[in-house]
Amino acid sequence: MAEVEELQDAFARIEAAVAAGDTDLSRLGFWRLLRQVKVDPALSAHWAETVGRIDRAAFEARVRLRAPVWLGNLILALGTLLGGLAVVVAMRAEDPTVAGVALVAAAVIWSVSVHCLAHWVVGRLVGIRFLAYTLGGPFPPRPGLKIDYASYLRVQPGARAWMHASGALATKAAPFVALGFWWATDAPAWAAWVCGVLGIAQIVTDVLFSTRSSDWKKVIRERRVARAQLARR
Repeated sequence: MAEVEELQDAFARIEAAVAAGDTDLSRLGFWRLLRQVKVDPALSAHWAETVGRIDRAAFEARVRLRAPVWLGNLILALGTLLGGLAVVVAMRAEDPTVAGVALVAAAVIWSVSVHCLAHWVVGRLVGIRFLAYTLGGPFPPRPGLKIDYASYLRVQPGARAWMHASGALATKAAPFVALGFWWATDAPAWAAWVCGVLGIAQIVTDVLFSTRSSDWKKVIRERRVARAQLARR
């Protein structure tokens, strides 16, 4: 009971600060409290709504450029279809250069378009909801999908890890899917090399950087939470 009361005071302080315009959740100690809550399934369920409310308020105050989830999904789905159309062009083109450019275009388009869609599909399957699409990140800007933390906390950490991994896996697979169509086109060898190098470069980037940031960092984090919960039983 004492722990719940301490968390109640801390979350109340943070929520009041966010309402007053302070959206620096790290400085306010929000993420530290969240780590404490996550390791206990009972606390996660108890504080899910409060955590989700605070996180959403800070997000909406901080991020002005955002789009509804349905609109973001529609745009990315159209992008995925555009990648498919590029493959069709590559397969039908008589000019090898046109076929090569179209095949590489499909690899690039799919690498961008399937990432958040995979997060959304897997997230919804396991019970996670999402608030909005954003545009940002390191250059070049790319779409991002904001999680609804209330639903996120109610899902098992192993399922949360799979949701985070899904986008990264889809992005890494995209260039190799495009490469698989090379045999059915008149595209020159350089197109196959570009698709392959793009896929390998993304994998290398993940190995070097993504475990310290982005999706794989979150996968590792949630797997640690799962082990911590198991140790408490």
